[in-house]
Amino acid sequence: MAEDPYKALGLGKTASQDEIKKAYRRIAKTDHPDLNPDPVAHERFKAASTAYDLLKDPEQRGRFDRGEIDASGQERPQRHYYRDYAQAGDNPYRPGAQDFDDLSDVFSDLFGQGGSRRRGGARSFDMRGQDQRFTMEIDFMTAARGGSTRITMPDGALLDVKVPEGARDGQIIRLRGKGAPGYGNGGPGDALLTLIVAEDPDWRRDGDDVETTLPITLDEAVLGGKVEAETIDGPVMINVPRGSNTGQKLRLKGRGLKGEGGKRGDQHVVLKVVMPPRIDDDLARFMREWRENNAYDPRRGK
Repeated sequence: MAEDPYKALGLGKTASQDEIKKAYRRIAKTDHPDLNPDPVAHERFKAASTAYDLLKDPEQRGRFDRGEIDASGQERPQRHYYRDYAQAGDNPYRPGAQDFDDLSDVFSDLFGQGGSRRRGGARSFDMRGQDQRFTMEIDFMTAARGGSTRITMPDGALLDVKVPEGARDGQIIRLRGKGAPGYGNGGPGDALLTLIVAEDPDWRRDGDDVETTLPITLDEAVLGGKVEAETIDGPVMINVPRGSNTGQKLRLKGRGLKGEGGKRGDQHVVLKVVMPPRIDDDLARFMREWRENNAYDPRRGK
């Protein structure tokens, strides 16, 4: 792991949160193990993933910048000396303190599920493995519809991850028992995957609602009619009103993303009138004749 997370992302300390996110996505698209088998690229991706996990949270980033935590997110130890504590009244390690065997409760408090026990006459130590944090980029449709995607873990193992329907950018998926191994009889930790939902040129998200653009022909705009439109669930036919205009929105209720309680948002279809690829003589002649009796100025009053 690079000592400087900014360097791992190719950024300076003044980079914005948006720049940090874009830098990580750029590296993921070129160096992810599923896309680039080069071991050097794999190391760059691992370093970038660790750096992004640290810097994506503004509060955690601030603590790193102030020197309160290191590049791995661990607390930086304060400088203290043994002499400062040796004679402290509440110091369990001061001269004459209780025997070390009586400190098993201290270890239990420190390590939660861990503890010490005797094995072959000597004390053995059990502790649950640490949780490990990773990031995973998914496309918009995988986030919207849910599904399964395969990832490569740092140790090279392949793992199928179930993505819930309506997954959000920044959402965390917990994979129990897929983290660091434990000590002694302690079980493994969990893997925590932070999702990054890739931008899609055809879909825009606003909470549980989505927005798409639907191109329509000149005659469809004038005369109206049924037109096929894409939705998360597949294509459907919608009614384009007569006299529709560019920018007009049609609402498809319940065609958005799955939210809390299972309720889905709406889809908003934005119409875009597209002229024919070639203006032939018949169309030009018709428009000239129509303009003589029906001319209007859409810019008036602006």
